[in-house]
Amino acid sequence: MQAPAVTVDPLQLVIGEEELLVERAVRAALDAARLADPTAELSRSPVADVTPAEFAELVSPSLFSEGRVIVLEAAQDASQEIADAVLSYCASPADGIVLVVLHSGGGRSKAGKGLPNALRKAGAVVTECPKITKPADREAFVRNEVRRVGGKIDAAGVSGLIEAIGNDLRELSSAATQLVADSGGVVDERAVRRYHRGRAEVTGFAVAEKAVTGDRAAALEAARWAAQLGVPHVLVADALADAVRTIARVTAYPRSDPGRLASQLGMPPWKVRKAQGQARGWSPAGLAVAMQVAADVNADVKGAAADANYALERAVLRIVDARALR
Repeated sequence: MQAPAVTVDPLQLVIGEEELLVERAVRAALDAARLADPTAELSRSPVADVTPAEFAELVSPSLFSEGRVIVLEAAQDASQEIADAVLSYCASPADGIVLVVLHSGGGRSKAGKGLPNALRKAGAVVTECPKITKPADREAFVRNEVRRVGGKIDAAGVSGLIEAIGNDLRELSSAATQLVADSGGVVDERAVRRYHRGRAEVTGFAVAEKAVTGDRAAALEAARWAAQLGVPHVLVADALADAVRTIARVTAYPRSDPGRLASQLGMPPWKVRKAQGQARGWSPAGLAVAMQVAADVNADVKGAAADANYALERAVLRIVDARALR
């Protein structure tokens, strides 16, 4: 029995600035084209570098009918001439050719700004790739990544993974995939801590957490481990500043619901809950001192201090002492 023919969308619009998602959309278009024609090739060109004549050549059917995926990058920079050429082609796309237009969603020219709507009207399949900047969107991304590879993750696992890995989507995706494989498909906070313990313990955030909770010995030990393992000084200084600043912001709303406060402050709920717990040991006077210490050490690690390691250790100890001020 003959397999059914594979139908590939000949016109595709990928709109947004989240690089990982954009690259996935391009890869998906190429994979689909290669299901129809295993020899299909990928060609990428910034729209500003393509003339109407060159575009016509790119999308012209070949003598041997090879499949092709033509990617026009940065279509928000399109001139009126190239925009007209693209839309003219879209009225009658060639067989075996997939045109993928990458657009940021903005544009300085009228032609660039208007291209997405015109492509939609021409029947292009649209893939949205908005920039992921909000904590809730990043948490949703992690959940989707785990689900994409067949796993499940709870809320504590999501927050723990972001805390251990950071905000880089490629690293979060890679870590989520690895965790699903290593944990048998079910990811929780314990699994995250187990597989990322080494990394979490030598980040600036681990140093900061020990300092703001007043654990002098553990904070000093974490700072020395971070220095020994090569964690950049500026990352530790930034983490100290972020921890102190977060506590200060949360203490301004002492009885607020974490979910509502998270939305108000633009933070993930888990971070608000943690800061609310840490804030119980701090006085306004102590926070004022700690914020000044954080500002000072930021300058120190960027060249003001002769010994950045010493400056960080001193800052950690001063923050621990500030917590005891009343």
